[in-house]
Amino acid sequence: MAQIEIRLPKMGESVTEATITNWLKNVGDTVNMDEPLVEVATDKVDNELPSEAEGVLIQQLFAKDQVAQVGDVIAIISTDGGSAAPVLEAVKPAETVESEIAGAISTTLEHVNGSSNGVEKTGPTGKFYSPLVRSIASKEGITMAELESLGGSGQSGRVTKKDILAYIDGGRETTARVQGIEPAIASTAGVITPALAPAAEAGFLSQIKPMSVTPNPGDEIIEMDRMRKLIADHMVMSVHVSPHVTSYVEADMTEIVEWRNRVKKGFAAREGENITFTPIIMEAVVKAIKDFPMVNVSVSGNTIIKRKDINIGMATALPSGNLIVPVIKQADRLNLIGLTKSVNELANNARNNKLKPEDIQGGTYTITNVGTFGNVMGTPIINQPQVAILALGAIRKVPAVIETPEGDFIGIRHKMYLSHSYDHRVVDGALGGQFVRRVADYLEQFDGSREI
Repeated sequence: MAQIEIRLPKMGESVTEATITNWLKNVGDTVNMDEPLVEVATDKVDNELPSEAEGVLIQQLFAKDQVAQVGDVIAIISTDGGSAAPVLEAVKPAETVESEIAGAISTTLEHVNGSSNGVEKTGPTGKFYSPLVRSIASKEGITMAELESLGGSGQSGRVTKKDILAYIDGGRETTARVQGIEPAIASTAGVITPALAPAAEAGFLSQIKPMSVTPNPGDEIIEMDRMRKLIADHMVMSVHVSPHVTSYVEADMTEIVEWRNRVKKGFAAREGENITFTPIIMEAVVKAIKDFPMVNVSVSGNTIIKRKDINIGMATALPSGNLIVPVIKQADRLNLIGLTKSVNELANNARNNKLKPEDIQGGTYTITNVGTFGNVMGTPIINQPQVAILALGAIRKVPAVIETPEGDFIGIRHKMYLSHSYDHRVVDGALGGQFVRRVADYLEQFDGSREI
């Protein structure tokens, strides 16, 4: 009987694993070539994986909500319509192998010494701890009270090797103090950096004891979906990592508004799509980044990584109410038409859940448009590991003083606030303020006779 192994494909440069969120075919179902077989979710985006063969699905090697590594066999398809085969054991991840080895060693030591390395297999709440986790805890002097306080990313909330190492490396002393627990030994970890922040599966929020809130009668309880949990983790991590400062500038958008009103019909007829304010503002941001390249950086420990490429992320609201940030790669190499087409394509794909993992990776600077919701300004949170983000306010008609050689007068102008939040570890007020002022200058110097 011919059998085809369906493996979890590589879904982006930094994506190493995915969660099985839903099987679209059951064991025994007929599957056509390229027909959606399973839904998976990474920490970047959700995807449907098509079948790489035609036949009958005879085996699912991962259950719903289990995590598979890239390259793991997740399903078996019989190409000659045979019945379900005996269950094949999936390739075990390295952590499982390590855990089993440590368990064998631990069991041997217990028989010889009558010892459990000072940590019981289960805690007061009945939570199980693997031999590997117990061994690490014993070596690092981690008490049972600390173990019980950790949020586990394993099955049924079990604490894994990755969880306990993230706890140790990610600022154990600070975390323990927040939770009201005195560590058995002092941690050498200091400021939590993006490189040391816990992985998405553990979640940064899991390292902080959440406030317990009791609902009142009649309150509605809404469970966060997976994307909202990821957003929450990312936002909390960002404000802990970066000291945020925000500078504000008001830009006169009158020339741009009048120019767009003049060209938008012809542009739509010629190009088949609309030109919005976003690519025009993005063009000004790219020019300002070239003038002030130190806002296009990332921080890794005590080093600064100065980015060669200018990859602009644009925060996009989804119909579900969640937020995603598709990225325009090498935006400095695109003219206004290219920026317009890229902005429209990514925005449409985001709204229709058609983004690819690589579409939301590699951003070096982010723009978010709070004006879409009628807001005049905002204080955006930095999209780590970037160091700055620009919020665009609503464009409004306002009375303004207009200076001319013949004298000043009051007129109606189109104005917009720019709110620039930046990481004060590496971007000081002078740089952060000068950058956003330069963006406004480029917008106000826009050539109203420009052809497109």
